Amino acid sequence: MIRRPTSHALLRNVTAGSAWGVLPLKNPGHAKTRLAPALTAKERRKLFRAMAEDVLAALSGAGGLEGTVVVTRDTWAQALAERYGAAVLEEPANRGQSPAVADAVRELARAGAGAALALPGDVPLVSPAEIDRVLAAHGAAPSVTLTPAGDGRGTNCVASSPPDAIPFHFGHDSFRPHKTEARALGIEPRIVTGLPGIALDVDKPEDLRMLLAQGGTCRALAWLGGTDIPARLAAPRNAAH
Repeated sequence: MIRRPTSHALLRNVTAGSAWGVLPLKNPGHAKTRLAPALTAKERRKLFRAMAEDVLAALSGAGGLEGTVVVTRDTWAQALAERYGAAVLEEPANRGQSPAVADAVRELARAGAGAALALPGDVPLVSPAEIDRVLAAHGAAPSVTLTPAGDGRGTNCVASSPPDAIPFHFGHDSFRPHKTEARALGIEPRIVTGLPGIALDVDKPEDLRMLLAQGGTCRALAWLGGTDIPARLAAPRNAAH
């Protein structure tokens, strides 16, 4: 069941038909391994935590969401969720983002929510306005709304009504399967583009370079600005120290 953090007053029940955000967060120590050529394990952990808070802050600030469910088994992520008044769904094991989101949307559907909007924890430039744009484009049930990753292959945001209308996938080639599965159920997915914050997910060193080049205001960029990582990434050869 969805657990309510004790440090914040949360709604006792999901309002029927409401929209909820879903944020899966793995153990920071196991996150962002593809950044290993450029960042140390400690740096990856700190970057992951900064990005996760950026995403949770955006979800918490979106006017179209009644609340957010953070799916995790990590104590740091649970404490972060409590700080933002988010509900926590504890994972039985670290099974990956897609199973974690599946657990959350199933619980939200049982609770009577009308829609779920899932984001990964590595899109630090996402804003509440972008999330609300996705929700504004989202139709009445049954409905699926997708925002692709910048490469057009992955999916960085999925909105679904009912919450469990289709299986949620997060991965490098998930955009086409999402469209295929929605259409197989008779749902023509709505595609929302032009959202640079959602489109930029940070997985690889080149993504970090894009984040630094794009700029903006977020915790991840603020943390990066206090390190020598930008200089290392700008060098002809960079390696984790």
